Amino acid sequence: MTAQTPSTKDRVVIFDTTLRDGEQCPGATMTFDEKLEVADFLDAMGVDIIEAGFPIASDGDFEAVTAISRRIKNATVCGLARAGMKDIDRAGEAVKHAARPRIHSFLSTSPVHMKYKLQKEPAEVLDMVVAAVTRARNWVDDVEWSAEDGTRTEFDFLCRCVDAAIKAGATTINIPDTVGYTTPDEYRALFRAVRENVVNSDKAVFSVHCHNDLGLAVANTLAGLEGGARQVECTLNGIGERAGNAALEEIVMAIKTRSDVLPYETGIDASMLNRASKLVAAATSFPVQYNKAIVGRNAFAHESGIHQDGMLKHTQTYEIMTPESVGVTKTSLVMGKHSGRAAFRDKLKQLGYELGENQLQDAFTRMKALADRKKHIYDEDIEALVDEHIASGQDRVKVVALTVIAGTMGPQSATLTLDVEGVHKTVQATGNGPVDAAFNAIHQIMPHDAKLALYQVHAVTEGTDAQAEVSVRLEDRQTGKSVTGRAADPDTMVASAKAYIGALNKLDARRKSQHAQHAVA
Repeated sequence: MTAQTPSTKDRVVIFDTTLRDGEQCPGATMTFDEKLEVADFLDAMGVDIIEAGFPIASDGDFEAVTAISRRIKNATVCGLARAGMKDIDRAGEAVKHAARPRIHSFLSTSPVHMKYKLQKEPAEVLDMVVAAVTRARNWVDDVEWSAEDGTRTEFDFLCRCVDAAIKAGATTINIPDTVGYTTPDEYRALFRAVRENVVNSDKAVFSVHCHNDLGLAVANTLAGLEGGARQVECTLNGIGERAGNAALEEIVMAIKTRSDVLPYETGIDASMLNRASKLVAAATSFPVQYNKAIVGRNAFAHESGIHQDGMLKHTQTYEIMTPESVGVTKTSLVMGKHSGRAAFRDKLKQLGYELGENQLQDAFTRMKALADRKKHIYDEDIEALVDEHIASGQDRVKVVALTVIAGTMGPQSATLTLDVEGVHKTVQATGNGPVDAAFNAIHQIMPHDAKLALYQVHAVTEGTDAQAEVSVRLEDRQTGKSVTGRAADPDTMVASAKAYIGALNKLDARRKSQHAQHAVA
């Protein structure tokens, strides 16, 4: 074998905080199962460090971080903690089962934070930094310390805190732009200056964590790398508090595309970025804006006649990276009612799906049925169709038929037939609107006490014949935990019923699993 030439590029560590900082975005809370699914995907994609949550924030967060710590095989699993001893001990308990555990402790260091938030003097804050890092080192060898609001901290005091944290055992130092205040030149200079002025700075990896309040998060992140940082903290789709965080996919592809001016490399499999984006968007019920860089629906779309002419002559006229490099296919309008099975299999492979023969045949049949109902079949249609089919393959209850009567003259009514473990059951119900009527019909066949916590609809593609993708989140009143069902169909009412049934199936499966565990115990 020919020996590989060693890379001359600096390795950048990718620290993903989608499950912690990203989930703090209002309305973006994920269920326990969704967190595990996202964590598994992050690990498979090559993320170096997964910040799995804030263990002391809630029992649910503690359980999620603990479960992720037990199951992740490759990435470091990190738990966040404030400078308090209880926080740090809780984080230590949560990550102790990880193959590579990390505790990430933070403390405000800016004058405004120390005066109004902490109400402490600088000397007290400095003591807290040392105490927190020391306590964390009692749990793990890998400790990260963050100077919250670092970009608005007085420089001399910032250096003293960084120096103290490293001496106490911190292996990573994060200087975050907590409120999205800095600019690239300032941030680059800050890292250079801190590393030059802190004597033992070579004993720690420096990290960037940028918020997007002024739209500069990714630019500041890249500037921080130029200043000597070698860890970037980011989230998929850039989700996070306020205007969000630096987007993982944008950072990775900027490094990959502009290697001439950004001589770095990451361990991320960029071909998985598109699917990772969709997974997080579905789990958080936060749609990705159409013109979002890298993973937006229009990122590789060309409607202008001038652009189309250029693309036909040479793709590089208007594309600086290939769609395939991030897991997107060039052509959307390919599948239709005249498409063959082999072409459909190839399309699924392009989209990242490997199905068995029975699953392939079922998906192909469903695609043909969909093609008879709508004019154009887009990649998003196929993804929604296959994802729904995979999720519902083992369901105890399935929707067989639904007829809804709606209009200005109420009440609206729904006639529903469900397949319940092979037995067909049909009922008719009324409600305050067609969705309410359909859900009431489901409740007649499947009585339950779950609370409807979320009902959300969005179109998968454009046009009046677009598939509706529906998310239904049900909360178990007994445990307080939630499950989410999703479904897609050109008929919004059918998609709504399937999503509701999907959630009930998950709830039923979870309760049976819990009963079985109790019986064994």
